[in-house]
Amino acid sequence: MTTGTLYGRTRSINVRKVCWTLDELGLAHERVDRGGGEADVRMPDYLALNPNGLIPTWCDDDVTLWESNAICRYLARKSGRDDLFPADPVKAGPIDQWMDWASTTLNMAWRYAFMALVRKKVGFDDANETKRSVARWNEVMTVLDERLAATGAHVAGEAFTLGDVPAGLAVHRWLHSPIDRVSLPAVEAYYDRLRERAAFRPWARADVP
Repeated sequence: MTTGTLYGRTRSINVRKVCWTLDELGLAHERVDRGGGEADVRMPDYLALNPNGLIPTWCDDDVTLWESNAICRYLARKSGRDDLFPADPVKAGPIDQWMDWASTTLNMAWRYAFMALVRKKVGFDDANETKRSVARWNEVMTVLDERLAATGAHVAGEAFTLGDVPAGLAVHRWLHSPIDRVSLPAVEAYYDRLRERAAFRPWARADVP
């Protein structure tokens, strides 16, 4: 029996966040490929679910949700996984912080370089902008390295939480993109720890940055 339907292609890092979370929770689900081209997310049936025409979208008997972080939080709460996303706002605060940091500050840093060097998308062909994006990407990743060096384990502290899902996938992207990387020992050790999680490994393949 499935718990709901996830719309989106797994090439998307945001879809992979939800896939990883579902696997951590052990939730069976249906996934429908969307987002492989502009047309399939602009069709009326999909826009009725997600008026932004973006992926992912999650549907179950109770809600239709878009925005990957919101979906992950919802799934953890609905599953009663206080260890992944606590009800206590003091404990949840750092998790929220690092989830949103990865989706805003970090994503904005890598976007141009990734689109230019990996996706090779039209319009991302300015070599100087690519260079600046790589430099900024490394700079922002250094913030994560400092945090992980301080905790010695995960972004919100000793235990694995939802905060590690966006951060872990972002680290995977940084490590597997064709860029010059600075040395970040704490980040690399963190990635090795995450790779020990069975739920992470399918969504951290070297051929899908």
